[in-house]
Amino acid sequence: MSSMFNAFKALHQENLLLLPNVWNPESARRFQEKGFPAVATSSAAVAASLGYEDGEGMPFDDYLFMVRRIMAVLRIPMSVDIEMGYGHSPEAIYANISRLLEAGVAGINLEDSTVGSKGRVLQEATAFAATVEHLRNRLAAAGAALFLNVRSDTYLLNVANKETETEQRLQLYETAGADGIFLPCIMEEGAIAAAVSQTNLPLNVMCMPGLPALGILEKLGVKRVSMGPFLYNKVYDTIGELSEAITTEGSFDSLFI
Repeated sequence: MSSMFNAFKALHQENLLLLPNVWNPESARRFQEKGFPAVATSSAAVAASLGYEDGEGMPFDDYLFMVRRIMAVLRIPMSVDIEMGYGHSPEAIYANISRLLEAGVAGINLEDSTVGSKGRVLQEATAFAATVEHLRNRLAAAGAALFLNVRSDTYLLNVANKETETEQRLQLYETAGADGIFLPCIMEEGAIAAAVSQTNLPLNVMCMPGLPALGILEKLGVKRVSMGPFLYNKVYDTIGELSEAITTEGSFDSLFI
């Protein structure tokens, strides 16, 4: 078993893991210097930093290059958001995962929605669970250690009967071999507590306006909270504000305050 995998998995067992999402080596290095025990990529942020649209608009080879560059500066575990897997079959997704394993990553996120001509929609639950099971079996056969965090987009898409749909999917994905469950856009305390009670897997939520404070999330039983692309967005909003201040003030003083 990989020592990075073991360390990363252990971070989901006790206290709430605050997981920063990075987009390049420098952002990862800064979080490492601040003492964060692990990082994860935001696929949306990496894509934007390279001039691509989210939703697998970024070629996987470009993504892999950035992952390798980030791994080169890290001494802590990293998980990679691989969106829908960058493949149209479980075999193709596993081939991509194999390349990430070679790069040394400790985990991945894989989402159960897909983006097509009609926008983002949920995949059929049992079919997606079969993909998860295929990946878990292939990893086991290869003796590979990887934290498989399954993202369910029931709340992100605000689907009909999302509470019932979420419970069914959590049970399917746990049975299929997921190591963790990610529910972006779940925010109401009762819904979070219900999701925690419906699975034995560690629950991951994402920062959103109105998300309960970290202490409350921990009391509710959440084990991991991600920053998503929002830190990246804030950094680049600040660049815009600073550049505007330079032109408005006619000096570079704002860069040195």
